[in-house]
Amino acid sequence: MLPILDEYHLYLKFEKGLSHNSIAAYEGDLHKLVVYLSDAHQDLETASTKFLRDFIIEISSLGIHPRSQARILSSIKSFYHFLIYKDKREDDPTELLESPKIGLRLPEVLSVQEIDLMVQAIDLSKHEGARNKAILEVLYGSGVRVSELVNLELSKIYLSEGYMLVEGKGSKQRLVPLSEEALGQIKLWNIDRNSLKIKKGQEDYLFLNRRGSQLTRAMIFTIVKELAILAGIKKTVSPHTFRHSFATHLLENGANLRAIQQLLGHESITTTELYTHIDVHFLRQTILDCHPMYKVKSHKDGK
Repeated sequence: MLPILDEYHLYLKFEKGLSHNSIAAYEGDLHKLVVYLSDAHQDLETASTKFLRDFIIEISSLGIHPRSQARILSSIKSFYHFLIYKDKREDDPTELLESPKIGLRLPEVLSVQEIDLMVQAIDLSKHEGARNKAILEVLYGSGVRVSELVNLELSKIYLSEGYMLVEGKGSKQRLVPLSEEALGQIKLWNIDRNSLKIKKGQEDYLFLNRRGSQLTRAMIFTIVKELAILAGIKKTVSPHTFRHSFATHLLENGANLRAIQQLLGHESITTTELYTHIDVHFLRQTILDCHPMYKVKSHKDGK
């Protein structure tokens, strides 16, 4: 019989279909609890609510951000739900544990002008210029996650149809449209890409470094941050900022929330609804411009 943590690993991988990064996050959070319970001479499988609550109080006292606390608690709940699911425990010791108050944290969003400034900051005379421009165009033009971006494969990009097949969280695939700008830049990058000496096993990845290897997430973060600095943008910019900007700009221009959900690969519409809170001024202006009552009032005021 496998140790319980090994069973849990297989459960997350095959039954929940989580990615390697998600599994590592769950197990990393659970490891913190294992260490704490070990010091308290308690067993992970049989731990009571009291010790779990004491653990939550302990991490809170360390000054860990409420959002991180909530994530750790979510990982703990997942493990004990797994024990119940596998008939290894009858009660749920996490049932009475409360999540810390997080509040709404709105994501940073770039304006179209700021995105243009970052694109203009790219030195196209350099070998990686066409590649970096393609990266920005794909990020902003499709809203893909950085993990999805680095794993894009040439064989799953349909240039003539204007789509690409993206593998998201839990190995779930979705078709995502590509903008004309992104399509054009991918074609230009392919010209430079063909001059690389590509390493064995890396032939199908769209974005490669100078040595012909797949770009990493860290490399994408570095590229984006450096371009933001060159463009003189003071906001905290990451690849995820382009995803937020993509969704926000779609919403501002009248896109259906369900359509945005599909494009982003969100399982729940509630995740996508975060974007409805981003631009209150825009929503108010929409009412002023479009609602019949306000239009009538404007005419009466002589506007």
